[in-house]
Amino acid sequence: MTDLLPGVALPRPPRAADAGPLDDNFYNLVEDRFRRGVHHNPVLATWLGIPTENGRLGDPSHDAMEQEIADERTHLAAIEAIDAGQLSKTVRFERDLELHNVRQGLFDAAEVRQWERRPSAADLLGDSVFLLFARGASPLAQRLAWIGERLAATPAYLAASRSRMVGAPVTLWHEIELRSAQEMPGLFAEVRAAADGVLDAPQLRRLDASIAAANTALDGWSEFLQSGLAKADDNWALGRDRYDELLRHRAFDDLDADAILEIGWEQLRKNHEGRRAALRELDPGADEATAIDRLKSNHPATFDEALDGYRDAMRRARAHLIEHDLVTIPGDEVIEVQPTPEYLRSVMPFAAYMSPARFDADRRGLYIVTPAVDNDPDAMREHYRGSISNTSVHEAYPGHHLQLAVAANNPSLTRLAVEAPEFVEGWGMYSEQMMREQGFDNGPEFMATLYTDAIWRSCRIILDVRMHRGEMTTDEAIAFMVEHTSFETANARAEVRRYTYTPGYQLSYLLGKVLLLGLRESEKRRLGGTFSLKGFHDTLLRNGSLPISFHRRLLAGEG
Repeated sequence: MTDLLPGVALPRPPRAADAGPLDDNFYNLVEDRFRRGVHHNPVLATWLGIPTENGRLGDPSHDAMEQEIADERTHLAAIEAIDAGQLSKTVRFERDLELHNVRQGLFDAAEVRQWERRPSAADLLGDSVFLLFARGASPLAQRLAWIGERLAATPAYLAASRSRMVGAPVTLWHEIELRSAQEMPGLFAEVRAAADGVLDAPQLRRLDASIAAANTALDGWSEFLQSGLAKADDNWALGRDRYDELLRHRAFDDLDADAILEIGWEQLRKNHEGRRAALRELDPGADEATAIDRLKSNHPATFDEALDGYRDAMRRARAHLIEHDLVTIPGDEVIEVQPTPEYLRSVMPFAAYMSPARFDADRRGLYIVTPAVDNDPDAMREHYRGSISNTSVHEAYPGHHLQLAVAANNPSLTRLAVEAPEFVEGWGMYSEQMMREQGFDNGPEFMATLYTDAIWRSCRIILDVRMHRGEMTTDEAIAFMVEHTSFETANARAEVRRYTYTPGYQLSYLLGKVLLLGLRESEKRRLGGTFSLKGFHDTLLRNGSLPISFHRRLLAGEG
């Protein structure tokens, strides 16, 4: 495997004091898997800042995906065959985490097989271009050249993507992908505009030819999607049995779907109570609906002003962390706020964060904010002052940006590859509450927003479980969301669209917060007077974005 990712040096944890004879064997297997996975998925390489794959799109065909599944099964067998008694304590923990990662991924790829029913080629193409365009230490001219190579490869990539679609099409998923395909030329036009004055005439002609070829191929892809709509249905739910199996793979300890659903209902009740109390303090004479309307009416006049508000809120939050000594902030972290690219707005109605590239000298995090969904004239109401503050805590400080900037420094490839949204998203929500506890923006306007956002995440738990067990339709879910959150309907619709293809993810936000608060209380009891809030935060962040059950093991001294 050493011929893959040539010249890329991979990190390896330092040799343990109690090193076992098979420690290096384990790390060799992990590194081989990492090189194979990144080579097969060039957009992942770009996300990580590995430049060797930047001019490629990879092979999205059905056969290539089946080969990846076969490779993962081979890797799983090799890791299972390692005698844990021949490993150091640290590597035994890493082995358990690697087994968790691979088994979870195999369940998604080999059992759920959503990739056979959900077209996502246009989305991935957009990511492959946007990531190169928006960040990277390489000069813009080099990044534009890589974009041109990917656009030139687009016709073959889209043609191969058709072979994946062997399952029954889902109407909503085809509609989402169709919209992405139709919006992609706008992204290409932005790239082309940026190339003027950077590329010379021959380079511009090559880029123009690549864009034209990609646009023509996208037209064909759109026709293919339209033909699929004729035989599509709305059967996207996992069903009770498969959903229960998915949750078992998430390492939630003893929590099953019914227990998680109960947490959702209880949190919905508590957070409604909290919001009512905050609104009474904010606007004593108004009923709840009127108070919420007034809360959301306090917003910047323009989206540009809103972006400045997001930047100001995250700067103030960062300063508060330092002033109150709540967590260690690395000296090299950088974050930028940008509008969400158009191709993502229909499924990303509010904001999101893109972490620093682990292997690139450009360590900027990108905080993207959506101006509007479906050109909604009331879109600015979702950028009200309280929401700007709370979202910036969640996405930037001490939320995802700080969390993932620190995690990127951990040398473990296994930890880099882990999928644990209950920690990643749970940390974002935990940050919202912790900052209010510590005196940041804790007036009634901000507390009302905190509870509103927690109501939203309570709804996510309920909808995640009920939608994927087949107990609620998308229209019912949208109405439920609007009723409880007072979101604009367009934003609620965009939310629910994403829920249909992310089973088990949306519940992770508030469930993760509940689990983290429980973990914090356990540590307070265990450590007594020696407990340090900053120490708790620093330990979690430097150990990486692991399932909370694995964090609990580390805090107990297992790894």
